[in-house]
Amino acid sequence: MYFELISEISEVETIARGPSVRDRARLRKQFGGTGWRKLKGVANVRLANGRIRLVELHWYETHGIGKRKMKIKRFLD
Repeated sequence: MYFELISEISEVETIARGPSVRDRARLRKQFGGTGWRKLKGVANVRLANGRIRLVELHWYETHGIGKRKMKIKRFLD
């Protein structure tokens, strides 16, 4: 990862679930599990260059496997 979470993720919202998750087949093949959801939230992160920024994060999650493929979608500060 090119960033490190330094705060809890807040304002968590579900973007897609079930058949609406386009990468569902790839996620199931790579990680297993069923019932994948795509979520978004806001958190403070430390970037690779040491700067701390407030960002919007997107990731996939399912029961028993947890958060996968977390990425920064945009900077909020």
